[in-house]
Amino acid sequence: MPLPIRPAGPADIPACIDLRGRTRENAISASRLAELGITEASWSGQVRDGVLPGVIAMAGDRMAGYCFGDAGSGEIVVLALLPEFEGQGLGRALLARMVDQLRGLGHQRLFLGCSDNPAHRSHGFYRRLGWRPTGERDGYGDEVLVLLPD
Repeated sequence: MPLPIRPAGPADIPACIDLRGRTRENAISASRLAELGITEASWSGQVRDGVLPGVIAMAGDRMAGYCFGDAGSGEIVVLALLPEFEGQGLGRALLARMVDQLRGLGHQRLFLGCSDNPAHRSHGFYRRLGWRPTGERDGYGDEVLVLLPD
């Protein structure tokens, strides 16, 4: 049975930060996020203000994964899952909900930064879902992928 997905709220951000440090690939600790300017206060403020909408999946009282997007630009900012929930369609479901939400805000061109290393799970994941390389790099050195309307 699929896990329930609901909109993220400011109170969810501490669990999001914790989960981000426990992902299989590309885990980022709370201290490293803070160095990048991503804190509980900044992230929850962006969620509260509608700048950074998100969706989360819960397995009982435990967060299993989430996806957040930038309401202004159409960027998928982060998709993160606990390792035990990988390979079950949860990442695809979270991403689809965020894509629908950003499309509902009027974005036709959606984009994200992704590793260009084929050994990383994200490399094949996004490409199988129709995301295509643009030839650009983001500020973190990741390859920029785009999803255009069908």
